[in-house]
Amino acid sequence: MAPKPAIGTFERYLSLWVAACIAVGIMLGYALPGLFAFIASAEVARVNIVVALLIWLMIVPMLLKIDLGALGSVRRHWKGVGVTLFINWAVKPFSMALLGTFFLGYLFRPWLPDAEIGSYIAGLILLAAAPCTAMVFVWSNLCDGEPNYTLSQVALNDIIMVFAFAPLVALLLGVASITVPWDTLLISVLLYIVVPVIAAQFIRRALLGRGGQPALDRLLAPLGPVSLIALLTTLILLFGFQGEAIIAHPLVIALIAVPILIQVYFNAGLAYWLSRRFGVAWCVAAPAALIGASNFFELAVAAAISLFGLGSGAALATVVGVLVEVPVMLSVVALVKKTRPWYERPLPT
Repeated sequence: MAPKPAIGTFERYLSLWVAACIAVGIMLGYALPGLFAFIASAEVARVNIVVALLIWLMIVPMLLKIDLGALGSVRRHWKGVGVTLFINWAVKPFSMALLGTFFLGYLFRPWLPDAEIGSYIAGLILLAAAPCTAMVFVWSNLCDGEPNYTLSQVALNDIIMVFAFAPLVALLLGVASITVPWDTLLISVLLYIVVPVIAAQFIRRALLGRGGQPALDRLLAPLGPVSLIALLTTLILLFGFQGEAIIAHPLVIALIAVPILIQVYFNAGLAYWLSRRFGVAWCVAAPAALIGASNFFELAVAAAISLFGLGSGAALATVVGVLVEVPVMLSVVALVKKTRPWYERPLPT
C-alpha cells in the first residue's frame, strides 16, 4: 500500500508563519511608513502592481495542478458534486452575509470601528463567495478522499467562479448597502481568475506535451515554496497598512474570526450530513465537506484589495480568513476521519 500523502512541514505550520508575518508587517509599517506609502501609490486602475504580481505568484502554481479536462468525470460523482455546489453557491455566501451582519453589524458593533464595519462584512462576503481550489488537494489527501472527485469538483468550481463570482458578490454587497464598482470587480475577476486560468492551462499543456507529467512536476517542485512565500509577503504588506488599525483595535481580528469559524464548521457539517443522507460514499463525502467549508483566500484577498484598497477593513477581514484557514481545516480533517464509522453506519429506517 502506497504511503499516504502528507502535508509538508512548512504548510502544516502555515498559521505560525502567518502570525509572524502579521507581527513583521505591523512593525515594518511603523518603522518604514514612507516605503509602504510608496508601495501603496503604485496603482493602475485601483490595482496595486506589487500586490498583483504577488497574487499571480500565489495563484498560477496552484492552477497549474488543475486539469480542466477532469470535468468529464463529474458524472461519476454527481451526488457529491451536487452537495458541494449547493453549499458553495447557494448556502455559504448567503450564510456568511447573515453571520457577518449579525456578529459584526450588531453583536460586536460596540467593539469595532464604526466606519469599517461595512468593509469588514464586505471582506467576509468576498471570502465566502470564492470556494477553495488548490489547497483542497492537501485536505483531500489527508482524509483519503477520492482524487477524481476532488479534481473534477475543483475544476468545476474554477469554471463557475469565472461567471458567478462577480454577480454574486455584487448582489450580496448591494444587499449589505455597499456601493460596488462593477468595473473594478470585473477587472479583478479577469486578472485573478480568467487570465491566470488560461495562462496556467497553456503552460500545463505545453509542458505535458513536451515532457509529460515529469516535466510538469519539475516545474511545480520549485514553484510550491514560491507560492507560499508570495502569500506571506503579501500578508506583510497588508498588515503593514493595517498596523495602526490593529493596534488601535486589538480585538478586531478575534471578533472578525468568530463568524468565519462558525461558517466553516456549519458548512462542513451541512455538506457532510447531506452527503450521508444522499448515500454518498465516505471517500467523496469527506472532501465534499472540506471543499464546502474552505475558501479561495488568494482570490478573496486580491478582490478586496482591488475593490477597497490595501488598507481597507475588507482586506483585513480576508487576511483573518487566511489566519484561521489552516488550523480550522486540519480540525475538520480530523473530525471527518474520526466520524467515519458513524458515517458508514446504515441510516435508520
